[in-house]
Amino acid sequence: MIELHLKKLRKRDDINAEEERFIRGLISQTVEIPADKVFVRAGDTLRESTMLLRGWMARAKDLPSGQRQFAEIHVPGDFTDLHAFALKRLDHDIVSITPCTVGIVPHERLKEMTEKFPHLTRVYWFATNLDAAVHRELTLSMGRRSAISRMAHLFCELLIRLAVVGLTNGNSYEFPLTQAELAEALGLTSVHVNRTLQEMRRLGLIELENRWLNIRDLDGLKGVAEFDDSYLYLEKRQR
Repeated sequence: MIELHLKKLRKRDDINAEEERFIRGLISQTVEIPADKVFVRAGDTLRESTMLLRGWMARAKDLPSGQRQFAEIHVPGDFTDLHAFALKRLDHDIVSITPCTVGIVPHERLKEMTEKFPHLTRVYWFATNLDAAVHRELTLSMGRRSAISRMAHLFCELLIRLAVVGLTNGNSYEFPLTQAELAEALGLTSVHVNRTLQEMRRLGLIELENRWLNIRDLDGLKGVAEFDDSYLYLEKRQR
């Protein structure tokens, strides 16, 4: 299952055979997580990071009132908390959206990487910077984009991120988020999410049925989102 992670890395850089062997040795064990569980809790001391091998997860922050905001959605192939290697604790939770399989990566192995594999170190440094770029785009969406524009933007982004790891079928992909979870990802109410989805269907942009999203008019969806994929840094470069 680590193949999806390698696909994501190789989309943006070259990984040689020795580096691949080391990456495959990063995981000390795999863990199965049920849906809707907090896997990493804010404030806990961390000595390992989590690679998502199957399923969807999110970085989440909760208000005392119980309201939740997703700060980033993670799909297979992502490190959900690589930044924990440097921070040693998180200011947010890592939660499962669906049943997930994750690989546990001890920080000692990441430290070994920084000492023995300078190129891989740069590759993973880039990965944390990419996460930050995705987060900045979400901040822009929630601060300045309309509800339909921010939803369209998320759908376009996920299409690209899932295509990178081979989890799309044309312009369609599995979309396991409930309307409540989509509201938590976009800073909307569930009622507003429902109305926005209805409007997107009326415009012929999407179909969402049985947890499967079919983008019927990709150009139209990109137009509504004013989508520019440059923040996803899809070009391959040697780092």
